[in-house]
Amino acid sequence: MRHPLIFLLLFALAVALVLLIARGADAGIAGLGSTGFAALVGKIAVLLFLGSAVLALFRERFSQALEVAMFWVVVALLLAVGYNYRSELPDLADRILTEIIPSRAASHGRTVEIARGRSGDFPVAVEVNGARVATVLDTGASEVVLTHEAAKAAGLPLEVLAYTVSVDTANGRGRAASVTLDRIAIGAIVERSVPALIVQPGQLKTSLLGMSFLNRLESWEVRGDKLSMRGYP
Repeated sequence: MRHPLIFLLLFALAVALVLLIARGADAGIAGLGSTGFAALVGKIAVLLFLGSAVLALFRERFSQALEVAMFWVVVALLLAVGYNYRSELPDLADRILTEIIPSRAASHGRTVEIARGRSGDFPVAVEVNGARVATVLDTGASEVVLTHEAAKAAGLPLEVLAYTVSVDTANGRGRAASVTLDRIAIGAIVERSVPALIVQPGQLKTSLLGMSFLNRLESWEVRGDKLSMRGYP
């Protein structure tokens, strides 16, 4: 007998058909109504058919058949877990990306989290007037400080700036121009009309996220390797 499962399938279907005819359309079998019993038999038949098909395809390659079966079991489990936790997947992905890209802001409602960078600072990707600007958290800076290049990217009128403010930078004492930024956004946090300084070319390598922005927030704190900022509603 080359395909015993096929004969078993045919026998099971024949027995089920006889039982359904003998008991009548409204009678129950094993505690199930005729419709429920027919559905159960159908499912069993499908399983037997699939089993016989798999064994027929992989008669002498049982290990390969087992590998294929396990693969689909894992896929089914992943799909089931993904479906059950579908509402949490975006937040999980956001956290993973934040760990991989330290400057990336992970938003959770009105709260934004930034991971500490390898240098020990907190690199923060900021949108200034719609332009992406790389900054570093600096609580010692009284205002947001932009490099000349960042100010140009943000579309600020560099040709009319007056560098009248004295500032201390890593390259020594310099001068900066006072401006008001229309919009600063970090993740879900958006602040408007933020005072800032623009330093002269070559005085600063990286823009600074200073207190003129942080003081606008409802709260902010550094805990371990996380910078957490919370904006007002």
